[in-house]
Amino acid sequence: MKLAEILNLIAIVIIPIIAVLIGQWLQTCSEKRKDKMHIFKTLMTSRVYGWTQESVYCLNIIDIVFADDKKVRNAWKDLYDKYCVQNPDESQLKKIETAQYKLLETMAVSLGYKDKVTWETIQNPYIPKGMLRQIEAQNQSQQAYNNLLLNMQQMMPQSKNPEEKK
Repeated sequence: MKLAEILNLIAIVIIPIIAVLIGQWLQTCSEKRKDKMHIFKTLMTSRVYGWTQESVYCLNIIDIVFADDKKVRNAWKDLYDKYCVQNPDESQLKKIETAQYKLLETMAVSLGYKDKVTWETIQNPYIPKGMLRQIEAQNQSQQAYNNLLLNMQQMMPQSKNPEEKK
């Protein structure tokens, strides 16, 4: 067998294997980026709406999805530590907000948006006035409903002894 034939045979066998491996690696990178973008977009959106089930889910998977990014994980740890404060005062609430923005900024840099998603962009989400009024009205309705239930509960006679009901 000639050297050219051996090289040709090696090329026929190895090149498809290498192509598959490279394709799998690119697909893995693409999936990781999609996961990171999903977390980033969800947390950027939750600046407007506050807590959602999805935003809490995203916070809880940061350590997994951003496992290769120590800066993002450190920013998340800092925010988590601030969240763990029981009954935060105004100063602590401001620190929490700053840590939330810092996490978003760190994620933006990690995703390649360093000059596109700025600190100012992160701090100033768009919230239409009509939406704010709707959220406030919904909160007031919920509070009125809670007050009504509390008043009804207080009006009902309370039995101290379960035997008295018989």
